[in-house]
Amino acid sequence: MSRMPLAFLGHGSPMNALEDNAWTREWEALGRRLPRPAAILCVSAHYETRGLFLTGNAAPRTIHDFFGFPPALHQAAYPAPGSPALAERAAALLGGRAGISDDWGLDHGAWSVLMRMYPQADVPVVQLSLDVTLPPEEQLSIGRALAPLRDEGVLLLGSGNVVHNLREIAPGKPEPFPWAAEFGEAVHELVTQGRYQALAGYEKLPGSARSVPTAEHFLPLPIVLGAAGADDRVSFLNHEFLWGSLSMTGYVLTET
Repeated sequence: MSRMPLAFLGHGSPMNALEDNAWTREWEALGRRLPRPAAILCVSAHYETRGLFLTGNAAPRTIHDFFGFPPALHQAAYPAPGSPALAERAAALLGGRAGISDDWGLDHGAWSVLMRMYPQADVPVVQLSLDVTLPPEEQLSIGRALAPLRDEGVLLLGSGNVVHNLREIAPGKPEPFPWAAEFGEAVHELVTQGRYQALAGYEKLPGSARSVPTAEHFLPLPIVLGAAGADDRVSFLNHEFLWGSLSMTGYVLTET
């Protein structure tokens, strides 16, 4: 099997699991375009822990980690199988830095995107938690350690947002706030130029304080990009904003 691509998607609202819109159509097209993975290792903004953990469930439950949405969303299920073998393999690659846990399943950061990419829920999924206490350099090193999975047919998928500030959302606002645009474009320039290691200094980029008030939605990006190789070509999708303060930009890295 050829080396699997890497993907980071801006997941936005959980309602994307059910709605037909510009973002979800891109995710559906991406699922058709990518080589079919043997399994998926997903890093979601919504699985935060102290220390690193991998889900070891053979049949992970669908977690509805939100409130105030329509009943149809709370009833949605994504019954993809897990992969205890992948969890063990990833833990070994991380050299003892990660444990395996059955306490989690698939949160909406994972299943709201995967429902659109692989609607049959027939690709095994393991989630890797986010330890937000680790510095950005360490997040990049996690991705580097997991890079061999790409040669084993595993899709490394990050789900978060480059810019994510829920306190300042402006429903109906199509254009980004100036600080959000400034930070989003600074990150976009680094990623499209292949300067992934520079993301370790993302907090020094203009607009970072308001664009990343908490780190959990941003950190899946450096983890995924840490697994990039010198021959990877980067492309992007959904390079737009939602409600002024949520970046929907996604990145896909494919070996040339």
